Amino acid sequence: MSISSHDIKAAGAINAHRESALKGPKEEYRRFTDKKMLFFVILILGVILLASFAVTLGSANLSVKDVYIAILAKFLPGYFQTTHFADTIVWGLRLERILMGIVAGMGLSVAGAAMQGILKNPLASEFTLGISSAASFGAALAIVMGAGFVGGEYLVIGNSFIFTLIASFAVYGLAKYKGITPETMILAGIAIMYLFSAMTSFLQYVGHAEQVQEVVFWMMGSLGKASWEKLAIITGVLALCLPYLLLKSWDINAIGAGDETAKSLGVDVERTRVISMILGALITASIICFTGTIGFIGLVAPHITRMVIGGDHRFLLPGSALVGALLLLGADTMARTILAPVILPVGIMTSFLGVPFFVYLFMRRRKEFW
Repeated sequence: MSISSHDIKAAGAINAHRESALKGPKEEYRRFTDKKMLFFVILILGVILLASFAVTLGSANLSVKDVYIAILAKFLPGYFQTTHFADTIVWGLRLERILMGIVAGMGLSVAGAAMQGILKNPLASEFTLGISSAASFGAALAIVMGAGFVGGEYLVIGNSFIFTLIASFAVYGLAKYKGITPETMILAGIAIMYLFSAMTSFLQYVGHAEQVQEVVFWMMGSLGKASWEKLAIITGVLALCLPYLLLKSWDINAIGAGDETAKSLGVDVERTRVISMILGALITASIICFTGTIGFIGLVAPHITRMVIGGDHRFLLPGSALVGALLLLGADTMARTILAPVILPVGIMTSFLGVPFFVYLFMRRRKEFW
């Protein structure tokens, strides 16, 4: 059977059309991912540049060159030499605070993005779910009453961490009783928030003036007590929890389309929602027990990221982490310099920065969040 030249041309045209049809989606997906990778690169460079600038600020001024030499001299002492003064300022005073701001911002933002995703609610955060209120009560109980689960210098830290976990499991228990849905978890979180807020207010009422002042300052949030040990703990918790959330990012995307849709795609909705909630609470607890309550980072950073690169949690979670790191580091840098030598609590600065943006987001948004 002979094949005519016409048949060969027709087959070639069909193959060319098929390759063109396949190439279109590939090109579209490549552009889809390239935009997100560019966003990540810009954020990483922004964090590095801001951190380099932040280390130079303070009562003792250092140049960016002095900062990098002091950092490199720690790892390559044979090639770089620094002064004792620069080494003390960089490694003993500033770098741990700046890295704490970066890691804490990443953790709070990832937790906020995960909570918003599994609950399909743009207002879900550690505040609306009662986690921050529980941490504040734990700290107030330790400061005012001297009571807690651990003693010594870890009394406030231990109390705030444990009460954060207690609040998380209380939310889960209440939601489990009525059926775990986004609505029941949010309502349970609001109930827990008001309960712990009322108990914190009672402790402030019966406490002495100095104790009340200490409680209020703790609730404002600060990176002033950052240390390498605390930084290592937060980094370790984040390193343990973040991979699971990234692994379940497709499941969280499916939940965003509706529970029934997610179940039809094979997603164990209740298990994913509960584990993600617990991991988000654990990340938040490991941060705010050291820093106090820092507002708006976990609420605003995911929204900024979602506006730029969309709501795909495969990219939203790492993107929110980078945006949160940039926001908290920028807020802390402003808090250290705007009224120098007075250092403002970073929680005040995040509220000042977060409220105008959130109002802008509310006024600008013309469609649904999911």
